[in-house]
Amino acid sequence: MSATSLQLSAGMRDALQLWLQGLHALDGASEHTITAYGHDVGQFLGFLAGHHGGSAGLRQLADVTQSDMRAWMAWERAAGLGSRSLARKLSSIKSFARWLADREAFDISAILATRAPRFSRKLPRPLSTDAARDVLEIAALQTREDWTGLRDTAVLTLLYGCGLRVSEALGLWGRDAPLREALRIHGKGGKERVVPVLPVAQQAVAAYLAACPHPNAPDAPLFRGTRGGALSRRHIAKVMEQARMQLGLPATATPHALRHSFATHLLGAGGDLRAIQELLGHASLQSTQVYTAVDAGRLMEIYHASHPRAHG
Repeated sequence: MSATSLQLSAGMRDALQLWLQGLHALDGASEHTITAYGHDVGQFLGFLAGHHGGSAGLRQLADVTQSDMRAWMAWERAAGLGSRSLARKLSSIKSFARWLADREAFDISAILATRAPRFSRKLPRPLSTDAARDVLEIAALQTREDWTGLRDTAVLTLLYGCGLRVSEALGLWGRDAPLREALRIHGKGGKERVVPVLPVAQQAVAAYLAACPHPNAPDAPLFRGTRGGALSRRHIAKVMEQARMQLGLPATATPHALRHSFATHLLGAGGDLRAIQELLGHASLQSTQVYTAVDAGRLMEIYHASHPRAHG
């Protein structure tokens, strides 16, 4: 049991656990998200307990004042928390407070009235078409064994050619091979989407499997490490790190940047924003707009070309 949980009353611990279970069961939140939410809210409740003395109980949340919220934010700032992280924590706290207030019927207006600090949203930086192609080519030349080079190229090709997240590419199983013309992907929050697979991606995976010394088994990871276990995210990050150093690319050239590039290049070629949203598995179109890093002029062109009312 953590030090924070020791500062909570039994009722508050039970309520927090019940809320987290609901997020997992009803909203399909990932284990990583659940852990982050629990940590954020637990720290806040621990702060309240220390701030007022005693343990944080259910009714204590109803007595939170704007002064308490300002003190909490100052405490987090003093600990070195940035604006983006503080805004995320506040969002977690408000979500839990709303849920608890509905159950216990008390007022949490002081919490809900607290405004998140402003922060500048960093736009993702996609690679140019040539740079993305160079990354795929050089990845095959960075390893001592041919099959590991083919493997790394295959993973990166899925990121750039299909817009997969690293976790989604590494989450494929042996039974997914040989890749068909479309992949059924289970993304964030358990959301399912169907992603077309380009012939170049099919060929890259087939070349890797043909050279891989570990037999492909239906219930084994598709992408294997040197010893046969599942390939790690850290390895793919290292592959990109080496590629960008050799090619002179900026630090923003990460594995995830290939996914950004997939979306941006599709949009630049005339792709429909809604269709790209579905391919990426984004819950909102706003996320896709930010993700593709397109300028406002280009978005307006798409809007006028596709929106029915733009022609009325």
